[in-house]
Amino acid sequence: MKVEARIFFIVAIFAVFMAAVYWVWTGLAATHGPEPVGIVALFLTGGLAFLAGSYLQFVSRRIEPRPEDREDAEISDGAGELGFFSPGSYWPIGMAATAALAAVALAFFHIWLLVIALVALLITIGGLVFEYHTGPSHD
Repeated sequence: MKVEARIFFIVAIFAVFMAAVYWVWTGLAATHGPEPVGIVALFLTGGLAFLAGSYLQFVSRRIEPRPEDREDAEISDGAGELGFFSPGSYWPIGMAATAALAAVALAFFHIWLLVIALVALLITIGGLVFEYHTGPSHD
């Protein structure tokens, strides 16, 4: 996870640097001073990337180094089972549709539609999480 942490730190540094450039550039180009929304958005982007990078670095210190993190790793070190992935699940499509419905409800500020969309989103998330759950076995 060290590689991923470095990537997030690079993105954070880039976003903060670009926020400073944007601040100066809009301050010089605009007649009413720097444009605050873009500056805040870029600083918050840098902060969020730094937060994610810090978490990944924190976790990487507590787990065994993966092949991606070792300089002397071979391709064969990453071989093996990676986990179980659903071969054909329709729940992500339902989640995307209900998330889109929630976004439309927010865009038009229809609270009743937002409530329906959030309930449907919770149902689809539950369906995805418990898709292969068979329950306790009673032998």
